[in-house]
Amino acid sequence: MISIIASDMDGTLLNDKMEVSDENAKAIKLAQANGIEFIVATGRQLAEAKPLLAAQDIHPAFITLNGAQVYDELGKLAVNIPLSKRAIDYITKTLRAEGLYFELVTDEGVVSDNKAQRIQTVADLLATLNPGTPYKLAVVLASARLELMNIHYVDNYQEIIANPKREILKIIAFSKGDYSSLDKPRQLFSDDPDLVVTSSSANNIEINDRRAQKGFALEAYAKQRGIKMSQAMAIGDNLNDKSMIRMAGIGVAMGNANPVIKKLANYQTATNVENGVAKAIRHAIAFNASELYEMTHR
Repeated sequence: MISIIASDMDGTLLNDKMEVSDENAKAIKLAQANGIEFIVATGRQLAEAKPLLAAQDIHPAFITLNGAQVYDELGKLAVNIPLSKRAIDYITKTLRAEGLYFELVTDEGVVSDNKAQRIQTVADLLATLNPGTPYKLAVVLASARLELMNIHYVDNYQEIIANPKREILKIIAFSKGDYSSLDKPRQLFSDDPDLVVTSSSANNIEINDRRAQKGFALEAYAKQRGIKMSQAMAIGDNLNDKSMIRMAGIGVAMGNANPVIKKLANYQTATNVENGVAKAIRHAIAFNASELYEMTHR
């Protein structure tokens, strides 16, 4: 029986307009009505993710920042795993040496040192996740999306890094147009035993403390609810979904998923613009119904 469903957001739950479609919202509510808990598992921070679900009157628990923070349905922080000072110094020095633009995701929101670069990288991300979206529209969507986020612009990141009262939970670096520009830092950070490197798109890498992964966060949350991972379904499209796709009883790859995720998953659904999450949820409901039927007719 499936007791909990975890879904990624970008490229998964969200369509090409960066919205939760009516069809996906209807399926989530149907799952909840059938006793299946729904939890969002995203690389986004809570302030950016929560309004998009609330717009459809859905108020789930959230695994955020790839697992660095977990919030229950009431918005109470249940898990908090920041990067160490050593890791922050190492990551930022390496990225600067490679000439890459990067952002700090802190306990008080996203910090950027270049607003124009910020808009461009978000537009690149939207265009990459949704290939049918014209780049000019992606820029408009990116600018609008920034209005929803708690972004703090600084001249120098050092004022944030040096502040003992601030926690940095994730660092995200963006390519310089050529995706291979991320290869060297990706390898360096992957070789560090204290770090985990994932990505939500081909044009970025996301660096977290090794303990901060969606799969581990989902496992811990499910355990609190008395749910085994064999009873979990996880839906995703990119490499930051890898741990939960691998650890869940049923891992579901989106039709637009990275080939690594498709290979790892047990099941493939439709794309994010074809309401793939809704189709996967209905699959889970049908699976539970068949399991229940077999149990009652033995």
